[in-house]
Amino acid sequence: MSRQFQNMTGVSRRRVLQSLAGGAVATGTLPLFAPAVRAATKPIKIGYVSPKSGPLAAFAEADDFVLGEFRKFIKDGIKVGSQTYPVEVVTKDSQSNPNRAAEVAKELITRDNVALIAVGATPETNNPVATQCELEQVPCISSVAPWQTNFIGRQANPADPKSWKPFDYTFHYFWGLEDVIGVFTGMWNQVTTNKSVGALFPNDADGNAWGDGTIGFPPVLAKQGFKLTDPGRFQNLTDDFSSQIAAFRGADAEIVTGVIIPPDFTTFWNQSRQKGLKPKVVSVAKALLFPTTVQALGKGGHNISTEVWWTPKHPYKSSLNGVSATDLAKGYEQASGKQWTQPIGFVHSLFEVAVDAIRRSSDPTDGAALAKAIGATRLDTVVGEVAFGSDKVPPFAAKNIAKTPLVGGQWRLNGDKYDMVITENKQATQIPLGGEMQALS
Repeated sequence: MSRQFQNMTGVSRRRVLQSLAGGAVATGTLPLFAPAVRAATKPIKIGYVSPKSGPLAAFAEADDFVLGEFRKFIKDGIKVGSQTYPVEVVTKDSQSNPNRAAEVAKELITRDNVALIAVGATPETNNPVATQCELEQVPCISSVAPWQTNFIGRQANPADPKSWKPFDYTFHYFWGLEDVIGVFTGMWNQVTTNKSVGALFPNDADGNAWGDGTIGFPPVLAKQGFKLTDPGRFQNLTDDFSSQIAAFRGADAEIVTGVIIPPDFTTFWNQSRQKGLKPKVVSVAKALLFPTTVQALGKGGHNISTEVWWTPKHPYKSSLNGVSATDLAKGYEQASGKQWTQPIGFVHSLFEVAVDAIRRSSDPTDGAALAKAIGATRLDTVVGEVAFGSDKVPPFAAKNIAKTPLVGGQWRLNGDKYDMVITENKQATQIPLGGEMQALS
């Protein structure tokens, strides 16, 4: 095979192969019925990329359970019209590395010939995968990252809104920075503080978006009377937060916020306690999503707060099998012996959206037809409604982005484990409160 042929895009390769097959039939080298037989038996392959290893591995902790349940669901295939298609899931580990994420996405497309790719674990995994899919014209469904980091972060010039363009093959659903800012400030306003906030924004897609002077935390906090101390960007997996702690102490920061990976928060919090930093409120995204991270803090994790995208108490159920959020979490706990974790619901929902689009597609083996079906999604899932084209999203992003509900909560020590207590739900009142915010002791 020539290098020129190998380097063609996914769609170009498919068209060439289709032409070759058509020519073979015309010349009698293949039976006339061969393409139809292959179409009837060819499986639909769904690629799935997640960080099974590396510092983001907590996001993939429940993958084996969710994928196992999904494979049970698809064991007899998916019916599309009068045709039943076998379905396979091909998984890849991004190793928490953006370059690796792009590489495995390329492998899924060019070697495994997947029909679509699902991905949901921070911009470091999502964006390289989505970018590769858009380039190769293969549909991609992503989640678990603020929508701005996906839509704006992947633009040719993120700093120039006039240049932003919609994507044709990549679709993302989650909440936005505007939602998490509203949730965090809603929690902070329940506690009496001096409104001095210390920020932990790393040098990655999340940190740069959250700390951005236009779309991030700074302008909103300023309008609400909060004073933000941002010591600047730091590299992930740093082992010394002395400068940040000194800056926060100098500003008498009674609130600490940020969006950092689990190992970094553990390092920061242990060093903060050693150096006498004692804020009244800590609301940190990403790291504090996981009970394992909080558990590792011992009693020091009591009343630490975070954004909450999914819990067993969310009032939703799966479109695949009707299982409730409560029973989905319970199933994981029984199967793994571990406490439920937020990504369970969203990983499950990725396959809900994929199956729904496959069923509605005019031809699930055609990338353009499948992308069109994804873009028309209006589906009630175990994480809430996923609806692209909604007025809940700015018009420039509505084609590719759907929003899901967000609340906030605190981890509270209950015996020898931590429970999540919802303390802020003004943006999603359908999700019940469990209590009021409490200051750190």
